[in-house]
Amino acid sequence: MEFNIIITGIGGQGVLTLTNIITWSALKEGLDAKASELHGLAQRGGAIACHVRFGDKIYSPLVLEGKADLVFALEPLEALRSCYFGSKKRTVFLVNSHRSVPSSIFIAKEEYPSLSYVLDSLKPFSNKVILIDASEMVKKATGDIIMANIYMLGYACAKKLIPLKRESILDGIKEAMPERYIELNRKIFDLGFKANDVTIGDEVEF
Repeated sequence: MEFNIIITGIGGQGVLTLTNIITWSALKEGLDAKASELHGLAQRGGAIACHVRFGDKIYSPLVLEGKADLVFALEPLEALRSCYFGSKKRTVFLVNSHRSVPSSIFIAKEEYPSLSYVLDSLKPFSNKVILIDASEMVKKATGDIIMANIYMLGYACAKKLIPLKRESILDGIKEAMPERYIELNRKIFDLGFKANDVTIGDEVEF
């Protein structure tokens, strides 16, 4: 068994935190797990992408092009930038529809693409894209959008987009988070997990 994940977003969205939680969760289940980060100006709102791989035996932390099973995109444009990891045969894109404009857009004076453009551009790279406004759901619950990553993890677990047990992920949150934040993050995870029972986004089949 082998499962490959790309986690992408911009600095401050919790890409590294999500990577650590998933890695810990896989280790809790006795799997071999490896992770790697690739980023530029992450501390200044720049793009950041992490690779996570787990399974019976993993030799490299890097996901090859076309070999991702799941792409966690905490920001729509970053989903588009990670499209080449996708494949119609195997990849699901889980995309937070909330736009957090990367610094590169301002620097290059580029126009931010529409969600419909992002969806159309992902068609050659996946048969399934799920859009959820994780940021808005978390803001309603906490007044802030900072834990959208944890909400998305709960959603992915409930939808069985990631082959890890709920209990393992909750243990991963305990391992990866400072103690004072553990309980709140568990609540946000459960909020995303329970959202599986209601329509909160668009699931697009290509």
